[in-house]
Amino acid sequence: MTAQFVLANTRLAPVPLTPEVRLHLADEAIELWERTESEQGEQMPPPFWAFAWAGGQALARYVLDHPALVHGSDVLDLAAGSGLVAIAAMHAGAARVTAVEIDALAVTAIGINADANAVAVTPLLGDVLEQEPDADVVLAGDVFYSREMTRRMLAYLRRAAGRGARVLVGDPGRAYLPKDHLTLLAEYDVPVPQTLEDAPIKRTTVWAVNP
Repeated sequence: MTAQFVLANTRLAPVPLTPEVRLHLADEAIELWERTESEQGEQMPPPFWAFAWAGGQALARYVLDHPALVHGSDVLDLAAGSGLVAIAAMHAGAARVTAVEIDALAVTAIGINADANAVAVTPLLGDVLEQEPDADVVLAGDVFYSREMTRRMLAYLRRAAGRGARVLVGDPGRAYLPKDHLTLLAEYDVPVPQTLEDAPIKRTTVWAVNP
């Protein structure tokens, strides 16, 4: 699917917790998902790329407020969605940012959003969780939403931390958050669309992953 689809189904707007960043965002998740599948003629993943999720907002805010974390570094944004965290890392002075997604439409959206913020982000389509991490900083927003994803993601993040990377995650209280392997860094009250969450404000945490 094309950039034209992203642009036709979203509007450019500032992100509530990080107004320094503007994204192409949608208003209704279910309608957009149905439109995506109708256009493609097959089952498609949910349009995570069209929303600023709470975990990503909190992580992006933390990066923007602590630019030394990423300044001059090679950064990897996992399950990047809209590219919010990747864009925040570039604004904070990262040397390079790669934004990884398994959804081809998300990869398209990341490129569009990076252009809208006048930063260079490298979108990467694929599943990297079985590979060996080699970035200086690894960031992941809102990734602990299922048992299997948590198992795979945590293994990758801990390998990255074990190799000396700074590894941070943002999470709005998902059921599978592996707190025993994390160190709390910050908490935020994040405005979110009520079509996505059970409340208009989500208490959201940022954690460092222990090796």
